[in-house]
Amino acid sequence: MLKSFFLLSLSVSSLLAQSPNSTGIPRFAFDRSQLAIHHPAQPQQPFTLVGEQAAILGAQDGSFELWLMPVQILRNARLTARLHGYETTIQLNSLATDVDVEPDHTTLTYAHAAITVRQHMFLPRITADGTAAAVVLFEVHATRPAELTLTFDPSMMQQWPAPNYGPPSGEWVDRPGGGGYILHTNTPGLYGAVAMPGASRGDLRPYQERAAETPLELHFSYDPSVDDGRFYPLLCGVLDDHSGHPATTPEALLDAVLGQKNRMEAMYRSTAAFYEHFFDQRLEVTTPDAALDKALRWAEIAVDQSRTPLPTGIGMTAGWLAAGGTGRPGYGWFFGRDTLWSVYAVNSYGDFHLTRGALEFLLSQQRDDGKIMHELSQTAELVDWRNLPYQFASADATPLLLMAVDDYVRMSGDAAFLKEHWPKLLRAYRFTRAHTTEGAMDNSQGSGWVEEWLPHKPDQEIYLVALDAQANFATARMAKLMHDADLETSAAATARLVASRLDGYRSADGVYRFSRNRDGSYEDVHTIFPTVAWWSGDLHPADAAKSFEDWGSSRFTVDWGVRSVADDAAIYDPISYHRGSVWPLYTGWMAMADYRAGRPLSAFEHLQSDVRLTWLQDPGAITELLSGAFYEPLARSSSHQLWSSAMLISPSVRGLFGLNVDGLNHRLAVAPQLPANWGWATLRNVAVGDALYAVEFHREAAEMVVKATSVEPTVLCLEPHQGTTTCTERPNLAHTLRLPLPPIEVSVYGEPETRQGDEPHAMHILDEYSDGHSLSLLLEAPARSERTLVVRYNTPAGAKTPVVQVEGGVMHGDMLQVHTPAGEGYQKMKVTLHW
Repeated sequence: MLKSFFLLSLSVSSLLAQSPNSTGIPRFAFDRSQLAIHHPAQPQQPFTLVGEQAAILGAQDGSFELWLMPVQILRNARLTARLHGYETTIQLNSLATDVDVEPDHTTLTYAHAAITVRQHMFLPRITADGTAAAVVLFEVHATRPAELTLTFDPSMMQQWPAPNYGPPSGEWVDRPGGGGYILHTNTPGLYGAVAMPGASRGDLRPYQERAAETPLELHFSYDPSVDDGRFYPLLCGVLDDHSGHPATTPEALLDAVLGQKNRMEAMYRSTAAFYEHFFDQRLEVTTPDAALDKALRWAEIAVDQSRTPLPTGIGMTAGWLAAGGTGRPGYGWFFGRDTLWSVYAVNSYGDFHLTRGALEFLLSQQRDDGKIMHELSQTAELVDWRNLPYQFASADATPLLLMAVDDYVRMSGDAAFLKEHWPKLLRAYRFTRAHTTEGAMDNSQGSGWVEEWLPHKPDQEIYLVALDAQANFATARMAKLMHDADLETSAAATARLVASRLDGYRSADGVYRFSRNRDGSYEDVHTIFPTVAWWSGDLHPADAAKSFEDWGSSRFTVDWGVRSVADDAAIYDPISYHRGSVWPLYTGWMAMADYRAGRPLSAFEHLQSDVRLTWLQDPGAITELLSGAFYEPLARSSSHQLWSSAMLISPSVRGLFGLNVDGLNHRLAVAPQLPANWGWATLRNVAVGDALYAVEFHREAAEMVVKATSVEPTVLCLEPHQGTTTCTERPNLAHTLRLPLPPIEVSVYGEPETRQGDEPHAMHILDEYSDGHSLSLLLEAPARSERTLVVRYNTPAGAKTPVVQVEGGVMHGDMLQVHTPAGEGYQKMKVTLHW
């Protein structure tokens, strides 16, 4: 555990009763946001609310569990009602109809002909005294008086792998105006309290009965003549002091949480205010594609919600899903590789404070030999964590750290961070050089990516080799800033050497293979993992056209992303973790590689796959992984996954809009690859160092006009390619760049909708190339299908629109129709426009 003692007062405002002794609170209004997502409730799908040190995790039937990290206080909370004169028990969870998700709260609605209940939930920001809270408010409306029961399983279970000594016992303690349960555990110093003012207890199992795990109940009543204007708070808290000498008593804990009931509205208002101003200094994108705009905003929020303030920095939790009785709420603890892939997105939307804190935390956990951690549980201090096989299980976090620090320093301009942590970065670099095969990093210090593989674990993955080359380029740049000429030279030479090792992974058919064996042979499996070679823009693997065609085809690409392994590989399994499922992470790698390689049609197809996932399962969040065969997440998938949301942001900012930020030298390179049917786009709060800009894109005839403006005059070099020296332009409020456009562009129009459970049926763009007077596209779609492309003419002012001849399709105005040949499954077709 990262704190030895804390009082976490969980205010779960709950429900429903107005008995004569009730101390319910006046109902208050919730704000409405333009980002609101209204979603029909799907009982089999999850919802998550996660915050700095608390979580409410459940299913869309409204059942839930509550965590004050790292303790699950209760789980399987469910609601029933009995109406006066209506002699049956109404199981409200079976009547969930709607989920409404907003940045500051989530509401589930239960609807019955005689009663409606709304379950409002939010997570207040941590207060100045370090108090964490989670709030659930039940709002009740009924045609007649009702008796309601909230049933829950007391848990007090600490997050994996901390020891737990069985379920707690519940002791009811009366207090004026109502009482509450004290949850006694067999873990020294660990107590909980669950209270609902005005409620009465359910039956408690006598000591003399046979031991059994039974739920606890809170009973309360509702009268429509007096109770429609009130909420009733269920208050929960945990006292966690593993010293065995608690600073307060369980009874004092109960009194403390009962005292929270009058703070409900103030806690909500602070939460609402935080999200009202969330985009004041973070990137905000506005384009002709409203779904993309909304998805990007939600992605920034979802990434931010992973943060956990810690004494040594900021931990970023990897993913969330209800734990039930497992002690594992998805991946609700701290990961190195997940954080490091994701801070590229954080830098992209300009929250440099979060990135710096995340890097400082990882450096605080660095092993003596320089290795960066893989994972750290929130209960690590309660076990001998370093002697368990988890903290340093994988090797990729170490090169990723070097890449991420380089990215952060360059974009933020925070050279002081580099100087402060340079000794630790040197240790990390030396670690990467100490574990190599033929000069490139190998798997001798843990997995690169895959934790299981057939027929055996790899000896050297192309994934690690690609990261190693990019980490060396990053180290050379950082060494230059540190005036270490020897390291700059040697790291650059090593980068070129390692990059050359990638050539050996290229097979005779032009596809990059997965891994190299100790005997020098290669594992000839076609995977998505080589795409990471294009991540930073430092590498340009040779003769990769065949690989891109392969990745863009139906062997890899489906309507909802990219499989990790081709579907005709011997080891392919569409529901495995590593050998054929679809991760939004991989889709983000693919989109970035597409943009780096100048393949914007394929890139945007992959980007849109991740956009649609914002609404698929856990509204506002993007899931961890999906089936490679059907449009459906795996049941064990963490539905609120950090890097899944991050992988929508990074390729959008750095690829779609083509931003390359150098805050050290006040330079902003812009190389947009906007869809042909977009005439404009606006980015607000583009961070270049400590300066913020509004960046506008606008098509004018045969040019893309880019304008960057700021509130105060700034020095900025706005350019098509990144310069390497400090910008010497005069300070100005506005900076303009004009970029030539190709004579003709196309974009995809009106793809058929994909629904849950569907098999793939979208069209794929396998290749795209132009010679200045023609544009050729290699397409793939299901046999006997018809698809439409939009043609855009970027004609100079005063010039005539060119006459276009088409091979492989038919023009109707600016619409190009193509027909897939007959056959089985996906079929290829080539379309060429000449002018």
